[in-house]
Amino acid sequence: MNRFGEMHCSIAQAVGVVAEPWTPLILRDLFLGVRRFDDLAEDLGISRNLLTRRLDHLVTAGVVEKQPYQERPARYEYVLTEAGRDIVPALLTLMAWGDRWATPPGGPPALLVHSCGEQFTPVVTCPHCGGEANAETVLAVRGPGAAQGPGTMVLAAS
Repeated sequence: MNRFGEMHCSIAQAVGVVAEPWTPLILRDLFLGVRRFDDLAEDLGISRNLLTRRLDHLVTAGVVEKQPYQERPARYEYVLTEAGRDIVPALLTLMAWGDRWATPPGGPPALLVHSCGEQFTPVVTCPHCGGEANAETVLAVRGPGAAQGPGTMVLAAS
């Protein structure tokens, strides 16, 4: 059992939901349109028990929704909820990092094309000035929810 849920930190809370190693890959497949259990299991090469547990966790967390596509026998597909769709930019950023620092042999396995028709590499930017948001340009300051507790020493300090 992890203690991420006890930490008063948005990153820790997110890690508790989506950072188990299979979860980003499941979310990637759902984003790419692989929605049926058997297809997910085959594409990922994941055990059916583990896939069931991860999907149940994502449904409970409100990141994925189970929708029936057949009545007899009952069959379901899994789709991203609004919360699930909101994590896609983080997955794309993780993909860009992997393409830069851990590229598989032969180069990136996928390229991204925006709705404008142009290929791109995701970059996090400031919505106010458009500047890149990175380790050199961003400062984290105490927010309204800062509180003393595990994993919060820096932000909870006065």
